[in-house]
Amino acid sequence: MLLGVPDFTSSHEGIDRLGERCRVDPSVSVMRFGPPAERLCLADEVSIYGYVRLVLGDVSADSSVGIEVGSRTIINVGSYLSGEGGLSIGQDVLIGAHAKLLSAGHAIDGGDLVIARNAISRGRIVVEDGAWIGAGATVLEGVRIGRGAVVAAGAVVRQDVPQGMVAVGIPARIVRSRRMMGENMEPKVAQKRGWAVRLREAWHSLRQP
Repeated sequence: MLLGVPDFTSSHEGIDRLGERCRVDPSVSVMRFGPPAERLCLADEVSIYGYVRLVLGDVSADSSVGIEVGSRTIINVGSYLSGEGGLSIGQDVLIGAHAKLLSAGHAIDGGDLVIARNAISRGRIVVEDGAWIGAGATVLEGVRIGRGAVVAAGAVVRQDVPQGMVAVGIPARIVRSRRMMGENMEPKVAQKRGWAVRLREAWHSLRQP
């Protein structure tokens, strides 16, 4: 079977609400527990590519637990999205191939030596408008990815990434802010050099008798 851009669809098994002109590949699978509820909702023009896995947990009494995806967001092939602790994805978000958004895990302290017997830990993940989660990246429970932020391919994110920042590595760290179109970087460079000069001058003055 050839995998390309999914066709438009008005329904998909396991998805509670689809907006207009959504594309969901037939291979997309949904795992859900508990009684039926409107907990997996896609806004208009969302695209979900082949072999994406969407997971809804068993906390049916909590209306915040589920998956919400904003307009024009694209979720690329093979990604794994857990809404067990709550997952909110904004508009115009890009989620790269084989990315993992994990809003639930297992407690490792204070319980049984056998991890599978311990309580489930949960923390809502929020990905704000216009962010990009790179291919193979992992976002852990309770993390917020700010508006227009970038998570580099393969990064493992366990802390928030502020708006417009770029995070890389394992564990992910903030390396810089994005440079917007037309932004003049010269003043910032000059400002940094100015601070360096003043620091050197202060250091030399302290060393003088």
